[in-house]
Amino acid sequence: MAPKGKVGTKGKKQIYEENEATLKFYTRVILGANAIYAAVNFLIFYSSSTIWTWLLLLFALAVYVGSYRSMSAMAKAVFAEDGSLLDGGIDLNMEQGMAEHLKDVILLTAIVQVLSTISSYFWYLWLLAPARALHLLWVNFLGPWFMAESPSAPEEVNEKKQRRQERRQMKRF
Repeated sequence: MAPKGKVGTKGKKQIYEENEATLKFYTRVILGANAIYAAVNFLIFYSSSTIWTWLLLLFALAVYVGSYRSMSAMAKAVFAEDGSLLDGGIDLNMEQGMAEHLKDVILLTAIVQVLSTISSYFWYLWLLAPARALHLLWVNFLGPWFMAESPSAPEEVNEKKQRRQERRQMKRF
């Protein structure tokens, strides 16, 4: 059963602390996935690593850097000169926000990167990200725009009906 009443809001300090914890968690996810990938591909199976191994690592790093920097820019807190917190930044744990999509991209990349130590074909799972982006684009923007009914032309009111309506209006006053 859902709680009754207004949903409680978070304060600036709570948002700031949760954002710091979220960024710390995703830093650990990124470092852990890269450590596993590097250990397996560049230490254990160094002789069988190819240029694709390096290129896919660079791709993953670019995704990580772009997503993480976007999240950290969103969560940037503003402090006063005396050190008090003026703004805690955008809540990274808010549902249906841009940060949610960035966190999904980081997690997808980490999962694909770790799975790719088993087989390089797991990198094809990363195609889920553009598929999800196209789905969101269609559902939120393109679909409603294409499927919207065209505004029908206003019915032409013949002059007799218009005069009759005007007379009725005048009688009421």
